[in-house]
Amino acid sequence: MSSEVEQTNSATFVQFLIFGLNSDWRRLSDAEREQNRTKFSEALKNNNITTYTYSLIGLKANAELLLWRAAQSLDRLQDSAGSLMRTGLGHYLEIRHSLIGMTRPSIYVHKATPQEQAVGLPDRKRYMIVYPFTKTPDWYLLSRDSRQRIMNEHIRVGRQYPSVRQLLVYSFGLDDQEFVVAYETDDLKSYQDLVMALREVEARRFTLRDTPIYTAIHRSVNEALSLLG
Repeated sequence: MSSEVEQTNSATFVQFLIFGLNSDWRRLSDAEREQNRTKFSEALKNNNITTYTYSLIGLKANAELLLWRAAQSLDRLQDSAGSLMRTGLGHYLEIRHSLIGMTRPSIYVHKATPQEQAVGLPDRKRYMIVYPFTKTPDWYLLSRDSRQRIMNEHIRVGRQYPSVRQLLVYSFGLDDQEFVVAYETDDLKSYQDLVMALREVEARRFTLRDTPIYTAIHRSVNEALSLLG
């Protein structure tokens, strides 16, 4: 259910920050690890940043923790990341992937539903799947009417799966990809059904890149950090 850029004067900066854990972490004593987890948890508490925690333990090689963060400036996200990396646990974390972008209204959906843009919703589903997304140059050479027609089909298929919500941010000029696409669901089969259905729509012809894919499980901060060991 991807969409594209429209001019707007305000936006939220969004980052999906993916960490790997150095194996030396597990050589620390239980007491040291507990203390370091506590300090990391405290560093996450920032009134200027919204953070949701996800675990990748056992689901993706070399990636154990995912933080979905949102703020009104990129500076706040960077300052916060620095604070996290200065904690005891932060010394054992390595940033494996960072996907950044900004929220913008769609030019294809004039009245988006929460299913189509769930970035601002306060509740989270159990599972999140996130990946970078880039279209082919040919897409942007199509007429506006042709792109709208193609996206209408894409949107129609997406709305057949109401249990799956999309989170879409725009990365043009800010990161390697053009978009960061994420989906939330409590039902991974419905999500996979949606992906398989979208493979058959015309818009798929214009996909240049949509990997790597990270499938993560939403956890409380304490749960996500405890799973690190």
